Amino acid sequence: MLRDVCLRLGVDAEGAQLMRLRSNAVFKLRGDMVVRIATAPDALTRLPVVLAVARWLADRGFPTVRPVDEIPGQPIVHAGRAVTFWRYVRSRGRPTTRELGRVLHNLHREPVPPMALPRLTDPLAEVRHAVEHRAEVLTPGQRSWLSDRIEHLTGSWQALETGPPVLLHGDAWIDNLLRCQDGHVVLCDWDGVAVGPREWDLVHTYHGQRRFGLSAAEVDAFAHAYGSDLRRWPGYSTLIEVRDMYAVGIHIRNASGDPFSRQELPRRLDSLTRGDGHARWYMAATG
Repeated sequence: MLRDVCLRLGVDAEGAQLMRLRSNAVFKLRGDMVVRIATAPDALTRLPVVLAVARWLADRGFPTVRPVDEIPGQPIVHAGRAVTFWRYVRSRGRPTTRELGRVLHNLHREPVPPMALPRLTDPLAEVRHAVEHRAEVLTPGQRSWLSDRIEHLTGSWQALETGPPVLLHGDAWIDNLLRCQDGHVVLCDWDGVAVGPREWDLVHTYHGQRRFGLSAAEVDAFAHAYGSDLRRWPGYSTLIEVRDMYAVGIHIRNASGDPFSRQELPRRLDSLTRGDGHARWYMAATG
C-alpha cells in the first residue's frame, strides 16, 4: 500500500523503514517525510480535523509536527485506508516530563480552533465498542465484567466537576513529545485531538507512574511545570480508574492481529479484575 500510494503521488518509497505498527503503520521515507497509514475504521472522518489542527497550531508557532503541505488533498484514500504525510523530526534524546508539562500548559491556553472538533464526552466509548464487537479475544466472564465496569465508570465520569473545556491533544503521553536536534521539543500524534476537560490530557502522566514506570519525581516535575497538581483534584481517583480502563481498550481491539496485544491484554485484565492498582503494564517497543 505504501508503494502504491507513493507511486501515485510521485514520492520515492525506496528504502522506506517501518517505524511503528499499531493504530497506524508509520514509515520513514528517505528525506524528511513520515507516512502514516491509519488502521482505525473512523480515520477517514477523523483525520481531516487532525491535519487542520496541526497546521493551525504550527502556523501560530506552537511546537508541533506539521503535515507535508506540498502533498495536497490529505488524507489520501487508498484501498479504503487513510494515508497522511508528515514532516520527519530528527530527534535527539528523551524529553522530560517537565517539558511536557510546559507544552501542555501552553496548549491549554490556546483558543479553540475555528473548526468543527470532536467533543470528549465519553472517553470509554471505543472501549465499550471493542468489548461488544471483539468477542473472540474475551471470555464471556471477561465481557460481562468489563461491560459492568465500563457502565459504572461512565457514570462516575459524567459526575465529575471538571474545568472549562480546552483544546486537548488527547494522548498527551511523554512518548508523543519529541526533542529536535536543536534541543526544543514538539508534540506529535494528534489523532485524539478534541475539545474537553484539561484533566484528560494531564492524567496520562499520573497514570504513567501507576502503570508504566514513571517516578514520583517525574510526576512532581510535570505538575510543577504545568502549574497545578491533578492529585489535589477531588476527581483524581475516578479519572485514574477511567484511564486504566481506556488503556485496556486498544489491546482488546488489536489482540486478534497483534502479538504484543495478545500478550499484554491478559496482564491488564488480570490486574483490573483483581483490583490491583499498581501492577506494572508494558508498551510495545517503538522505532
